[in-house]
Amino acid sequence: MLAAAAQVDTGDTAWLLAATALVLLMTPGLALFYGGMVRTKSVLNMLMMSFVSIALVTVVWLAAGYSLAFGDDAGGGLIGVLDHAGMAGVGPDSVHGTVPTVLFATFQLTFAIITAALVSGAIADRAKFAAWLVFVPLWALLVYVPVAHWVWGPGGWILDGLGALDFAGGLPVEITSGASGLALCLVLGPRLGFKKDAMRPHNLPMVVLGAGLLWFGWFGFNAGSALGANGLAAAVFLNTLAAGCTGLLGWLFVEQKRDGHPTTLGAASGAVAGLVAITPSCGSVSLLGALVVGLAAGVVCSYAVSWKFKLNYDDSLDVVGVHLVGGVIGTLLIGVFAVESMTGGPEGLVHGGGPALLGRQLVAVVAVGAYAFLVTYGIGKLLDRTIGFRADEEHEQTGLDLTVHAESAYDHGVLGHGAPVSSSSSLSSVQKATPQA
Repeated sequence: MLAAAAQVDTGDTAWLLAATALVLLMTPGLALFYGGMVRTKSVLNMLMMSFVSIALVTVVWLAAGYSLAFGDDAGGGLIGVLDHAGMAGVGPDSVHGTVPTVLFATFQLTFAIITAALVSGAIADRAKFAAWLVFVPLWALLVYVPVAHWVWGPGGWILDGLGALDFAGGLPVEITSGASGLALCLVLGPRLGFKKDAMRPHNLPMVVLGAGLLWFGWFGFNAGSALGANGLAAAVFLNTLAAGCTGLLGWLFVEQKRDGHPTTLGAASGAVAGLVAITPSCGSVSLLGALVVGLAAGVVCSYAVSWKFKLNYDDSLDVVGVHLVGGVIGTLLIGVFAVESMTGGPEGLVHGGGPALLGRQLVAVVAVGAYAFLVTYGIGKLLDRTIGFRADEEHEQTGLDLTVHAESAYDHGVLGHGAPVSSSSSLSSVQKATPQA
């Protein structure tokens, strides 16, 4: 919906431009985070699944996604109208609050992009890239867009009807991606050698670099959702930093107590878990609340990632254990720690608000999680029975980097058919020695 405003605020616009760039950077950051967590033979495939999501979701969002998510409600709070399909009626002079509408639409686009990319971590090492190219647009339109309308769109049933709170995406981003990842795990089945072979991250420095870029971009994700350069954005910024820190420390504490040693992977995962949990609650809780939210996520998610071995679902890169569980924690704890100074009204249990807000948060969590799981499972099954979603066994064994992309992430000084490359080799000779795609 195009909201009327007297004029664009240049400070708000400048901040949202920066925040939009920060959120877009999160997807390459996620690519590095995921790429470092998989085995050497699947690094490029993992990077590609994130990078191609940028292009696919952008086209879908501009064609219809923005209008369906943020257009006027078509009825029942379920989906928007198509009045702005192809960005019709959205020009340089259109204003949303105090920022240009085209900027608001682009900011929201970056959320949709990373949410789709997040799902890929659940099916790493074993998904057909061609099927992923079809899945992403379908999923964006049928899962992400409707949930975004429910939570943030004008007339959305969760926003206007239920009255649940979600500042920056616990429902549309974290719970949706986590529930969808679980659905695809079940559709594709476990990787070859699951629970038998060691499947350790191949490059932990890459994982930490990716986590750092995610953390950096998360300030745009959360503080940018204030849609202004103001005190609320500053408070959300600090809440985001604090929760990431306590998430990291909570995860390391569990590792030390349970395993006898804190790990680099645990530090990166704990920070992400804290950031996931604070995403919905960053605009509702105090600084103390943010510290508790991050700590709770770091502790609980560190145990949740092992559930896949007990329940026999192969969530390759812990999308379920971190994003679904962390998103649920952060969304529900709004009902416990919300403060009037942040929300402008509703308060949580510990501040005397009663159980009503917690109940609304629970309804929203169950509804969004169930919807995302069921629709994603349906899309996954349809693709698996038509074009096939699971990679061939031979391709999976060899590695998707070579069999799908005809490239290798690491040659370790050997190119072509095992011929070593001397320091004096010219670029042309190296190119001749390299097999062509």
